[in-house]
Amino acid sequence: MNNYFKHESVLFNEVLEYLNYRERENKYYADFTFGGGGHSLALARDVGCEKIFCFDQDPEAYNNGFKKIAQEGLEKKIKLINKNFSYFEESVPKEVMFEGILMDLGVSSHHFDSAERGFSFRFDGPLDMRMNISDDSISTAADLVNDLSCEELVDIFQKYGEEKFSKRIAETICEKRSTRRIQTTGELEDIIFHCYPKKLRHTGKSPSTKTFQALRIAVNDELGVLEKALAQSLPRLCLGGRIAVITFHSLEDRIVKQTFKDIQKNSDIPYEILTKKPVIPTQDEIVKNSRSRSAKLRVIQRVEKKRTKNKYPRDLTSK
Repeated sequence: MNNYFKHESVLFNEVLEYLNYRERENKYYADFTFGGGGHSLALARDVGCEKIFCFDQDPEAYNNGFKKIAQEGLEKKIKLINKNFSYFEESVPKEVMFEGILMDLGVSSHHFDSAERGFSFRFDGPLDMRMNISDDSISTAADLVNDLSCEELVDIFQKYGEEKFSKRIAETICEKRSTRRIQTTGELEDIIFHCYPKKLRHTGKSPSTKTFQALRIAVNDELGVLEKALAQSLPRLCLGGRIAVITFHSLEDRIVKQTFKDIQKNSDIPYEILTKKPVIPTQDEIVKNSRSRSAKLRVIQRVEKKRTKNKYPRDLTSK
């Protein structure tokens, strides 16, 4: 089912407030995950916006993006690039400095609602989970589940899912696959469900949540891509330019939080973190879009000079 045209952008108003905060001509933006295009299309309508460079490696999102951009008559303002955003540095002109860069790291509703993509255990479908389904060089979730050693699976489930039953799940997977390959989301969901103690199977989140998250992160190298993209994009901000990052789980948020702290403290280029605490959705937004509930927004800005720690620095010339 194609629902890119029904996409709801998370923290929509908050992102626009942070990235379109000043009047300035010829502003350049980048949107690392075009998805349904909500943020990008809104920024492109800004009179002072020269161009937005948008990335999406998913061929379905890419094709739908062209249709949306054409419908809005924004072909001259939006350049849509069919690549993973880790290729940012090589995909935009070297001389362009950015007013704002957005990383909305969440998996789109389209992915979760499409059984054939294999992201969700709510539907029975092929165990795929690749964002770029056209790249056969990328291992699918089925490849990982069936080909990795038990120890490697435990490591993935613990590292990327923080799953406390990682060893039991991995051992059961290896036992089941010894007779027949595990091919579908339904098969994997059933294995995980029965690895959980009976008293925990129907409380809170589904037992499969953490393992499916871990496999998705591993398949798409999400954390490695995030670290690479942050390193590439921070030096490309113009003076006053900002990077806004929306994360949806603690592993991503931890990387963003620590990267921002490190660069504010140690970089030769001065930066200032604008969000001492992450911005989270309002209760109204969560009611309208339940998938926004785990979103956190952090923003950093390139500034002219670092702020001194002491608000009232001591005059060393006085006695």
